[in-house]
Amino acid sequence: MNEFNRANTAARSSDQAYVDEGLRSHMLRIYNYMTAALSLTGIVAWFAASTGLYQALATSALIYVVMFAPLGVVFYFASKINTMSASRAQSVFWVFAGLMGLSLSYIFLAYTGAAVFQAFFVTAGAFAGLSIWGYTTKRDLSAMGAFLIMGLIGLIIASVVNLFVGSGQMSFIISVLGVLIFAGLTAWDTQKLKRDWLHRVQHSGQEVAEKSAIMGALTLYLDFINLFLFILQFMGRRD
Repeated sequence: MNEFNRANTAARSSDQAYVDEGLRSHMLRIYNYMTAALSLTGIVAWFAASTGLYQALATSALIYVVMFAPLGVVFYFASKINTMSASRAQSVFWVFAGLMGLSLSYIFLAYTGAAVFQAFFVTAGAFAGLSIWGYTTKRDLSAMGAFLIMGLIGLIIASVVNLFVGSGQMSFIISVLGVLIFAGLTAWDTQKLKRDWLHRVQHSGQEVAEKSAIMGALTLYLDFINLFLFILQFMGRRD
């Protein structure tokens, strides 16, 4: 009987190790996609600003295409992810990252280079810590996630209102709240991606796993970019 119990314990340990290894591999794939997309965005943003491409676009109606194209790609991606192939999803993801770089080129013109890099490294450190916490915590963050989504909706409304009001004090408050909201969303989204793999993705095929990794990378990418922009507004020095 003791040998039987030991065999069962060893089998459960082996199964758990297999699950843990699969989860780590999946999350690493998500982070690799996200990091590559951020690199592409940064390169395109710097190139467009340094070559005058963004300035040329800003003087034409094409600037509105540049501003809203990434949002359109996100809606397209979210609506078609279940029907498109993994290779197409990856292509759309790279196109999105490039368009985001073009739309974010203005930061290299509006802020000093030192401010941009300082905000980036602060964001990277905060994002890493928050994502690790979301991955490792035993606490259920679902309730916090619902609260953060409501806060995000309020933040968007306040930002739109401030476009017309132009209040410096409101801009400061929006920046602080934006940092707090996207900090929380980073942890929540990480935990959600972990649970999605444990409950659904690991039992699906390679195609589903790959698309899930790309969609997860898009989610964390958006958390990172928004956290970066709010930190930049909060602590950045304008050029």
